[in-house]
Amino acid sequence: MKIEIWSDVMCPFCYIGKNNFEQALEKLPFKDEVEVEWKSFQLDPMLDPKEVKSTFEYFKEKKGFPEAQAQQMIGQVSQMGKGAGIDFNFEKALITNTFSAHKLLHLAKKYNKASEMEEALFIAHFIDGKNVGDFETLISLADSLGIDTNEAKNTLTSEEFDYDVNQDILEGRNNGVTGVPFFILNGKYAVSGAQPVELFANALQQTYDETVSPLKNLSNGENSCDTDGCSI
Repeated sequence: MKIEIWSDVMCPFCYIGKNNFEQALEKLPFKDEVEVEWKSFQLDPMLDPKEVKSTFEYFKEKKGFPEAQAQQMIGQVSQMGKGAGIDFNFEKALITNTFSAHKLLHLAKKYNKASEMEEALFIAHFIDGKNVGDFETLISLADSLGIDTNEAKNTLTSEEFDYDVNQDILEGRNNGVTGVPFFILNGKYAVSGAQPVELFANALQQTYDETVSPLKNLSNGENSCDTDGCSI
């Protein structure tokens, strides 16, 4: 069963959604049959890659929120994060363009380490207060996952994976993705937002029952032929 997840590194609900989704999946007996594919999405692609803002500066300048309103929103998100096992550090979080981070995610996908890279990027941004648009920071994250630093540097300084990132964004748009996190469950159902663990568990179970179990029940190998012959 395939789960596609559109996400952006600087989206706190994406981090909460990831944790809740993974907790739900861990409880299910078919967890080892699930393939997770992370897809790129940019909440603010117009941000200058060379510019870095604090969370409060960003809310004030880009969203027009007064500081009191921004503080209230951040406080609410922080409480949600604690429920998902995340201690957000918004005081240190740096807002910047995430395109390069998404390129690194696609490099990690090449080595089946996309989920690990997604987690590393979230920690770097939301916990450690690192600039996830900075090449040295990103190369260090690649190195921590055992990805060759020269390959990581080449990925970031070339157009390699640019097409892949843009294709994810286009695919998301074609699937009606206007906000993240956005989960497509085996091409049948969609779940939007950082939903509770129980909702993810129920959605995953329903999708599995409707799209995987019937195939298993019908495919018993009887009255069929294969390269080894026929069975009755």
